[in-house]
Amino acid sequence: MEPEHAMLALAALAQPTRLDAFRLLVRHEPNGMAAGDIADALAVPANTMSAHLGVLLRAGLITSKRMSRSIIYRADLDRISNLVLFLLKDCCEGRADLCQPLLAQLAPCCD
Repeated sequence: MEPEHAMLALAALAQPTRLDAFRLLVRHEPNGMAAGDIADALAVPANTMSAHLGVLLRAGLITSKRMSRSIIYRADLDRISNLVLFLLKDCCEGRADLCQPLLAQLAPCCD
């Protein structure tokens, strides 16, 4: 991942509603959610949610697909994986033993 792409993604997530929306979409993988359902779940007006989803789309953190009259949004797990790897690639100057506690904390979420 290029540093510019990482900064764009991190800037998009540096706003509470967008961070909440992204985390909500991660929880609803692989089916995603309709824009209106995201707005309802977060108690955000639809037009405001639409603007936030646009920022996340431009940052490449989510994808959208029209299904009938709805737009379904999904978290782009590959993109967030690349972002996390970018941030941790040089973890502890290559000393895997120092990174092990971090990796251990991530493991339970994937069981």
